[in-house]
Amino acid sequence: MQTVAPALAPSTAASGPAKRRRPLGTASWYVTALFISSVMVVPLLWMITIGLKSRTAVFEVPPRLLPREFNWSNFIEGPQAINFGRLLLNSSVITALSVLGGVLTAMMAGYALARLRFPGRKVWFYLFVGSMLLPGVVGLIPLFQLYKSIGWYDTWLPLIVPAFFGGNPLFIFLARQYFLAIPYSIDEAAKIDGAGHFRIFTQVMLPLTRPAWITMAILAFQASWNDFLNPLVYLYSADKWPLSVGMASFISPFAGQTPDWSYYMATNLLYMLPPLILFFAAQRYFIQGLGSLGSTTQK
Repeated sequence: MQTVAPALAPSTAASGPAKRRRPLGTASWYVTALFISSVMVVPLLWMITIGLKSRTAVFEVPPRLLPREFNWSNFIEGPQAINFGRLLLNSSVITALSVLGGVLTAMMAGYALARLRFPGRKVWFYLFVGSMLLPGVVGLIPLFQLYKSIGWYDTWLPLIVPAFFGGNPLFIFLARQYFLAIPYSIDEAAKIDGAGHFRIFTQVMLPLTRPAWITMAILAFQASWNDFLNPLVYLYSADKWPLSVGMASFISPFAGQTPDWSYYMATNLLYMLPPLILFFAAQRYFIQGLGSLGSTTQK
């Protein structure tokens, strides 16, 4: 008994302060997370406040956090001012086709670079990785001249077609790394059952890599939905604009009048809804995909 008591005394004595430190550390993390989240949420709350104010109440000094009157009509009159329904349809078509083409071709290229054996495979991979170092604006003028010469100016084709040719090298890199993490025994078992590469890719690999391509779809949706420069360059007709360009008509310097910020904020909140809905609907796959992609890129 005398030999056991001294051995247990240090461990029990050390566990007391450790247990007291754990709640303190957890509380500090919660306070930090609450502070960071509040910093992110305050601009959104301010947008909602301005979207509910009247045009004159926006410029009140000092500003009021809550409006005296809630002008819910701003969410109807604001979108009507820019033909919101038409622009929403344009953005939906452009974004849906861009996401489909970008994710599908990236997964196909990643599968070929990871699972197939052909000459120059590493060279192609290095070219894809190296192209990520070039900003997209570098090719803006040559691409504009190309698309205009073939009659694609003022059409949606420059915004959609490049996505079907592996337009995002980052997605190709991530898809390749994800496919490399899958054991080759799965391919061999599928080939024994008589499956070819097309069947292996569509029926075996795509279900296994669901978090990866869902993550890519969310990122591609956000990039296409918020793209402002390319539609501004390639589209001249206002009836072909997406919402990203149409929203700028509220604050155009050529309008000759003060922007109606209440209409702008109310319409902008509606413009933000589709990406938010998509993110929250696929949040589980998005977080899982980012974690798995991060672990595969370290291998």
